[in-house]
Amino acid sequence: MSGPGSSLNEKVVKQNGDPRDHLAVFTNTHAPAGSPETRLLSAFKKDTHTRKAYLAGREYYSEEGKTFELRLVRKIKQQRSADPTSRPEYPSSLGVTEFTRRATEVALGKSARAIVEDRVFGVQTPSFTAAVRLGAELLKHRYDACAVWCGPVYLSSPCDDSLAGVFQAAGIQDIREYYYWDYKRRGICLEKLLEDLAKAPEQSVVVLSASAHYPTGADLTQNQWALIADLIMRRRLFPFFLLPPQALCYGDLERGAWPVQYCASQGMELLCAQSFSHCFGLYGEAVGHLLCVLKQNSLLFSTESQADKIVRSLWAQPSVGGAHVVATVLSNPAHLVEWKEEVKCIVERCMLIREILRDKLRLLGTPGCWDHLTQQGGLYCFTGLNGEQVEFLSQKRHVYLLPSGCLNVSAINSRNLDYIVESIHLALTTSF
Repeated sequence: MSGPGSSLNEKVVKQNGDPRDHLAVFTNTHAPAGSPETRLLSAFKKDTHTRKAYLAGREYYSEEGKTFELRLVRKIKQQRSADPTSRPEYPSSLGVTEFTRRATEVALGKSARAIVEDRVFGVQTPSFTAAVRLGAELLKHRYDACAVWCGPVYLSSPCDDSLAGVFQAAGIQDIREYYYWDYKRRGICLEKLLEDLAKAPEQSVVVLSASAHYPTGADLTQNQWALIADLIMRRRLFPFFLLPPQALCYGDLERGAWPVQYCASQGMELLCAQSFSHCFGLYGEAVGHLLCVLKQNSLLFSTESQADKIVRSLWAQPSVGGAHVVATVLSNPAHLVEWKEEVKCIVERCMLIREILRDKLRLLGTPGCWDHLTQQGGLYCFTGLNGEQVEFLSQKRHVYLLPSGCLNVSAINSRNLDYIVESIHLALTTSF
């Protein structure tokens, strides 16, 4: 039934259009392809095979096949939750001060010249990826305050699939690669690595894995690092270090950071993205850190202010829970000893799995040399399997690896070890 206002409403619709025809922004949004890990995990969950094994995760898994929580970390969390003086609070945009101080010390060493000369600062970030992103944003404004720097940034080949996207999201589009892994020799090819970096234009940023390189697990020796550092200084390049699974390669926080300490001791300016999520089991409370080492103390205030401005536009404040746990451990000698013992057990178990995997493959007469399994370190292992063999493992044996052939050694345990070894053997001996 039409009333006195009906004609008025019709006139408004004619003049302004039907409100239901308002602009729809997301109608043609392109859906990007999911990451390899997302697709693999989805396939694994749908798989009903009783012996299926998921070896593509990024967490550390215990012998029982569960995400591992350190006893000390659990104890500290319980103590904090029971503390009547503890109050919810927003931290500084740059993070928990004690955490950033301790994270800086484990990367550079307490007596580092850069710390003594007060030309270092650190920023707590919500994750390792966030630390890389903040570093990329700082670099964008680094060379010229009046002009945006756009690269090039050199990444290792292979590297974490998400790295290029992080730099591109910061507006740095010129992403290039330098040679790292030789697939035939199943090891690092230093000659080609140096050759590629020698061709890099001045002021290029070189992203370097300080330890536990992902996805290969293969690290450079100290002598090799010295050669790379010399080239970086001669070619006037900028090193951006990555320390994602700090301490899980050698069981020692500072030993894993040796390349960072060496370059800083040479007077080099650098960035270093760190993560404490793996080595403290803080997967649900990711704790990242960006370390910035400057040439001159006079640049500290302006660079730190720039970082503060960027952080406020990206995430405002990081969470405090995980950072307080890490700071509590690193600032208490007794806690530190206990934590090191737990991490040592993790590292030793991963190395034992590598050794058993290598020996069992040899006993089966599996084609190829498997020494590279024990020459790598950390959670991740580059098996050397090709795409066809990896697909055989998932389709025929229900064993899921990343397409590159990378697997998480901690996901192998006494219950699935023999089945995985047998599956890898079949992948290399079966005619496709």
